[in-house]
Order: sequence, then C-alpha cells, then structure tokens
Amino acid sequence: MKIQKPNPQLLDYSQEHASNGFVPNPPTLSSFGCWNNIHFEHHHQPAFEVVEHQHTWHTIAYGQVGNSVGERWLDGTCSEERRELGDIAIIPAGISHRCNWNVESEFTILAIEPALLKQVGEDFIDGDRIQLIPRFMSEQDLLIQGIFSTLRDELELNQIGGNLLIDSLKTTLAIHLLRKYCTIKPKLSSYGDGLSTLKLQQVKEYINEHLHQDLNLIELAAIAQISPYHFLRLFKQSMGVTPHQYILLRRIEKAKFLLHHSELSIAEIAVRVGFCDQSHLTQYFKRIVGVTPKQLLRERSQ
Repeated sequence: MKIQKPNPQLLDYSQEHASNGFVPNPPTLSSFGCWNNIHFEHHHQPAFEVVEHQHTWHTIAYGQVGNSVGERWLDGTCSEERRELGDIAIIPAGISHRCNWNVESEFTILAIEPALLKQVGEDFIDGDRIQLIPRFMSEQDLLIQGIFSTLRDELELNQIGGNLLIDSLKTTLAIHLLRKYCTIKPKLSSYGDGLSTLKLQQVKEYINEHLHQDLNLIELAAIAQISPYHFLRLFKQSMGVTPHQYILLRRIEKAKFLLHHSELSIAEIAVRVGFCDQSHLTQYFKRIVGVTPKQLLRERSQ
C-alpha cells in the first residue's frame, strides 16, 4: 500500500503573525498592515531549525551578521551557506524549503506577492511564465541591500510621501528580480523616450489637485495608462526627477505660495499641502528652500 506524503506546511505572509509558528521568537519588526504586495520582518533568533514548508509569496532572506553557520534546503537541494553580512537567499513561492541556524542569528526577510511581479512585468514577460531562480545565502546583491535598508528606515520613521516611496521601491525590486533572478529574461520595452505631452500634463494636473493626499505610483501610472515600472522610468526621463521628488517639490512650492498669500497658520498649511504635520513641513522646507517657514514669514513681514 502506497503511503501518501503529507502536504507541506504553508507560510503565508498575507496572514498576521504568519512566521510565529516557524521560528522560536516573533519578529522584532513587522510591516503587517502597512504595505500592499510586500511584507518586511526583522528577526533576532536563537539557534533553531525550521520544518519543511512552502512560501505562498516569493521571499528574500537577508543576513544581518557574519558567520551564522547553517544549512538550507531549496527544492530538495541542500547547501551549507556562507551567510556573511549582506548575503541574500531567494526562496521562490511554491518550492519546498527548510533551513537551520546553528548559532544565534539576526536576519531580515522580505516577501513579495507573485501578483506584483506579474503586474510590473506585464509589458515584457507572460505572467504565467514568471519563475524565480532559487538562491542560497552565499552572495550579496547591493541593490537589494539598499532596498532593505530603505524599507526598514521607512517602517521605523514613517516619513512624508511614504506610499509613493514604497511603490517606487516595490517597482524597482520587482524589475530587478525579473532581470537578474527570473528563469525567462524580459524582452526590451518598445516605449519611446519620455511620456507624451498630453499624458505628462494629465499626470501633473492630477498631482497638483491632490497634493493633500498620499499619492501612490499605481494611480499615477493608471492616468498615463502604462505599467508602474514604465511610468517611473518615463516620468524621470521627461521631468528629470522621480515622481516622489516631483511631488515633494510641488508641495514645497505650494507651501511657499500659501505662506505669502494666505493667513493660514504653518500647521494648517502643512496639512493643506500633504505633510503629516508642521515639523515634517519645516524639515523638508529648510532642506529645499534654505530657511524654515517661520524664517520666511519673518522676512516677508520686514
């Protein structure tokens, strides 16, 4: 009689506390409920071994300390990993995975919903053919390191323009994974240089009318009727800055106008132009204009 092999456990980061049943301690930092399509966790763990399982999202593991000895099994293949500071492992969704850590460890994981790769890659890869290549934690990827660092800062500090910055990072990460770690290489885009004059004007008008809102890359790309990845690239070609940088500059310009031509308080102006509060406006205003809003008001009254 044939013994049926039990189905592997699933680790689904769309569920709250998903990793708690797989590691000894809960994560010290988690993005659950903050961002769509991606999930970020930072861990400090004692020596442990995780049972065989499958991720429902593509997952990147990032080593935070050197000499963390251990092994990993990816789709039935075992390897002893280097696990130096900055090394990454890539665990594609749907493959069998388990690992052990023989010493106390510190690491970060970033899970990416497969739908995000399909959305970003829709212009140059058939979504049904997107498969990532498993990778053991024995080499670094500097771009991914930078994205991890920025995501952690954003999660801890929650700065102005967060949604747009996160959308840009998600798009950058997705296209990097498609270029470097996909089994099918993406074909070149057929888009020309920059957005058309009409599309650019429509996007700029939308931004100017919605500065008080937390704008995101997907809605701006929808106005231009192209994928978020191509919108990000073509907008920068047309304007010389990213959408995130452009929106920040427009918010500062509108704040300057209101400081000169309205009786609103600085706190009221901050909310009117899309900043979290007066201190956020002051921080970026000083950085870009060279003086604080209060200093500008004093200069105006002299």
